Amino acid sequence: MAGDFYQILGVSKDATQEEIKKAYRKLARKWHPDINPGNKEAEQRFKEISQAHECLGNEQKRKLYNEFGEGGLQAGFDAEKAREYKKWGSFQGRGFQEAGQGFGQYQSYEDIFGDLFGFQGGTSGFRTAASARGRDIEHEMTIDLISSLKGFETELAMQMMRKCPECNGSGIDPHSKMKTCSTCNGSGRLNVAEGPMHFTKACPQCGGHGTVGERCRQCGGTGQVLGTEKVRVKIPQGVKDGSKVRLAGKGEPGLNGGQPGDLYLIIHVKPHPLLKREGDDLHMDIPVTVREAMLGGTITIPTIDGQVKVKVPPRSQSGQILKLKGKGAIRAKTKQRGDLMVKLVVKVPQTDDREVLDAVEKMDRLYKGDIRGDLRL
Repeated sequence: MAGDFYQILGVSKDATQEEIKKAYRKLARKWHPDINPGNKEAEQRFKEISQAHECLGNEQKRKLYNEFGEGGLQAGFDAEKAREYKKWGSFQGRGFQEAGQGFGQYQSYEDIFGDLFGFQGGTSGFRTAASARGRDIEHEMTIDLISSLKGFETELAMQMMRKCPECNGSGIDPHSKMKTCSTCNGSGRLNVAEGPMHFTKACPQCGGHGTVGERCRQCGGTGQVLGTEKVRVKIPQGVKDGSKVRLAGKGEPGLNGGQPGDLYLIIHVKPHPLLKREGDDLHMDIPVTVREAMLGGTITIPTIDGQVKVKVPPRSQSGQILKLKGKGAIRAKTKQRGDLMVKLVVKVPQTDDREVLDAVEKMDRLYKGDIRGDLRL
């Protein structure tokens, strides 16, 4: 599970239960698989949202999560023993620090309490200290307004850390002769006695593997090298400027079998010369002739769905708005469309023809009184 539960639901850490429930319902409606059939991203998001609500919607689980993180939610976790150990002191004189900043010689509560409560590696238990989740990556992407409204798929070539092809991410030279680790005698674990507690931890010499070899020369033993990775991405319909599109598992690879991080695309939308987006509605200025404005008629205008015919009412004024329902941007919540607001702009012909100018003089006499007489600041 990647990410903070509060961030996933979009609530603050002091949010009330009602606020948490409201945020969950809002997101669940948006990402429910029934509303997004076949959308793997929506399926993953809905799973994360459900897990976050299952924790934060339960006061007892929420307290454990606030104190210990996700490790405190694992079956068999003993909060009292964890607090006792936390009070006892520090690991190698370095002490506990905030989550994500390290726990002395250990990486997390998972390393400290993994063997103590019987958790092993794998998707349902704790990882060994040698494994770590890959880093999340943010990548800024600029697209045009039409592409943001229609959505599209593309392939990005990105520079990122990737699994070393020489050692397959192990950090060990595949041509070196493996030998039993002398530190743990091949068990991969070391006994630790700190204060009132006794447990085991992954051997720091072999990373819990029980065997050691020479470091891979290509990656220097890190298991990762800098390279160019091609990533296929799908930009959903209706993304707005500043939107963040998450691609699960497309970040940097994990260390020693750890899960890969996620890729977050920060979307920037370029202004369009004709269209402007406001919320889920689109706005467009359309020029009309004096005849079309006065007598009315049917004109053809461009939309993101193609050309459409629009009726201009007789005696239309410059600046008058015509609403085209369902021709705007797609709404993220309901997948329904916003509206296209067409603003009529009367264009006066540029001519010095005397006959035309005389007709204009006659038409000017049709105005009753001063058309600006009611203007006040």
